[in-house]
Amino acid sequence: MRWLFLFLLLATPAFAVRPDEMLADPALEARARALSQELRCLVCRNENIDDSDADLAHDLRVLLRERLSSGDSDTAAMAYIVDRYGEYVLLNPPARGANLVLWL
Repeated sequence: MRWLFLFLLLATPAFAVRPDEMLADPALEARARALSQELRCLVCRNENIDDSDADLAHDLRVLLRERLSSGDSDTAAMAYIVDRYGEYVLLNPPARGANLVLWL
């Protein structure tokens, strides 16, 4: 029973990205997955959107993939999301301004 619990605990993040979200282009999908790991789920707090099952995380993953599919660079796609949700959406916010306190 303990092994089943451990398996389910470890397998849960693998199922967060739904098959219908995934991009057909493996290179774009790899970029999306990497960037998704840098964005905070605003529902789950300290979990990235790549691992989160929350509806908002799903919406952010779809938005990110749409931006990348439309030709945005990684930087432009992240800036688009940060402009709408603030720097709090970044798991590792830049060490400047009010965020500087977080890095001390």
